[in-house]
Amino acid sequence: HLRRAREPVLSMVATMLSTQAMHAMRLSSNTSRSNVRARVSATPGSRAGPIHALSSSRSEAMAGRALKTVRVVRSSLRRAGRVQATVAQEAESKPKSVSLDAASITFGAGRSSYPLAAVVGQEDIKSALLLGAVDPQLGGILISGRRGTAKSIMARGLHELMPPIDCIKNSYCNADPEDPTEWEDGLADKLGDGEIETVIKKTPFVQIPLGVTEDRLLGTVDIEESMKTGKTVFQPGLLAEAHRGILYVDELNLLDDGICNLLLNVLAEGVNVVEREGLSVRHPCKPLLIATYNPEEGSLRDHLLDRFAINLSSDKPWGGFEDRVSAVKRATEFQNVPVEVVEESREQSELAKTQIILAREYVRDVVIKPAQVKYLVTEAARGAVQGHRGELFAMRVAMALAALDSREEVIADDLRKAVELVILPRATILNPPPDEDQEPPPP
Repeated sequence: HLRRAREPVLSMVATMLSTQAMHAMRLSSNTSRSNVRARVSATPGSRAGPIHALSSSRSEAMAGRALKTVRVVRSSLRRAGRVQATVAQEAESKPKSVSLDAASITFGAGRSSYPLAAVVGQEDIKSALLLGAVDPQLGGILISGRRGTAKSIMARGLHELMPPIDCIKNSYCNADPEDPTEWEDGLADKLGDGEIETVIKKTPFVQIPLGVTEDRLLGTVDIEESMKTGKTVFQPGLLAEAHRGILYVDELNLLDDGICNLLLNVLAEGVNVVEREGLSVRHPCKPLLIATYNPEEGSLRDHLLDRFAINLSSDKPWGGFEDRVSAVKRATEFQNVPVEVVEESREQSELAKTQIILAREYVRDVVIKPAQVKYLVTEAARGAVQGHRGELFAMRVAMALAALDSREEVIADDLRKAVELVILPRATILNPPPDEDQEPPPP
C-alpha cells in the first residue's frame, strides 16, 4: 500500500484519461444503443449524489458527442504526460518520509486528504462542491454547521479531485499561458517575444487565517528586495497565490469585517489592485471560494450571505442510524489504515476527476433558453428573494449541472436543482401560496 501511495498522484490522472478516451472512441463507432449503455454506465448514483457515473439515460447523448470528447481527452493527455514527468522529478528530490494523522496522510512528496467519496451523507454539499470545480466562477460555496460535521474535510477532499493547471514559469499568480488577458502587470514585457516557458502545478489550495493582515492578503512592497535592487518590488499576497485554485476560509464569521469586505470585493471584480507608495500593481484573482462557519459562534451578516452562490448547512438529520454508524466506521478506518480507505475510494474519485475535466470543456458551450431564465426569475420572485444575485447564480449552477452531465443544453431537472441549491436558501417566504398558473420548468 505504501508503494502505491508513493506513486505520483497526477500519473494516475493520465491513466484515468486514457480509459475515458477509449470509452469515447468506442462510443463513436458503436451503433448499438444497448452496447453504448453497457460501456458508458458505471457506478449508479442519484442526481443529488456527487460521485455518480455518467448515467445510462444520458449514454445516447454521450455517443453523439464522442468525437468532441476524444479531442478533449487527447489534449488533456498531452498535459498529463508533462504533469507526470514534472511530479516524478519532484518526487525524486524529496525524502520518502511517512507521516500519519487523523486529517490527512503524507507519503514523501504526496499528501492525501480524506476522500470526498468516502464522506457519508451530505449529498447536496458534495454536489455543490463538484459544481464549483466545474465552474470556479460560480460565485462561491458557503457551508454552515456545528463542530465535527466534516465541513473542512469536504473542502480539502474536493482539492484532491481538482485537475492540475498549466502556468507560466515565474508568474506569481499562476498565469494561464493560453489567456494573455489574465496575466499580471508586467508579465508580457518580462516574457518578450520569445517562447513561453510553462510549468505544471497542482491546483493551489490557499487557506485564509483568521488573523491575516491586509498586506498579507492583498500583497505589499517587498522591502528587502527593493533595497537590494533599488526598485520597488511587489510581494504577492494570498490572493495572488490562490488564482485559478481554491481559496478556503474557515470560520468566516470570525474573520475581521474589514478583511472580509476586501476579500469579497476583490473576488467579485476578479482583479486585485494594490496601491502603495511608489507601487501600483494589478493581477487577476479568480479562485473558487469555499467558506465555512459555525452558527453557534456567531451569525453572518445578510449582505455576506448574499455574496455566495450556494449556502448549505451540514447539520441536516442523518438518513438513518446505519449511516451514522458507517460514518464513524470510516473515520476510524482512516485513522488506522488511511491508505486502504483512499484505495477503496480511488475508483469513484477517478471517475469524479474525469467528470470535472470533461465538464469544464462542455460548460463553455452550454446554452440556457430565455424561457428557462424566466422560470428562474419567477421562482425567485415567488420566494421574495431580494436583489438579482439569486437568479444570476442559479443560471450558472444550472449550466454547470448540464456540463457535469455532458450536455450542452439545460433541462428541467437542472432548473429544479438550481432552485433548490440557490434560490430556496435565499427565499424570505418559504411557503408561498400556490399559484394555479405556475407551470413546470421549461424543457
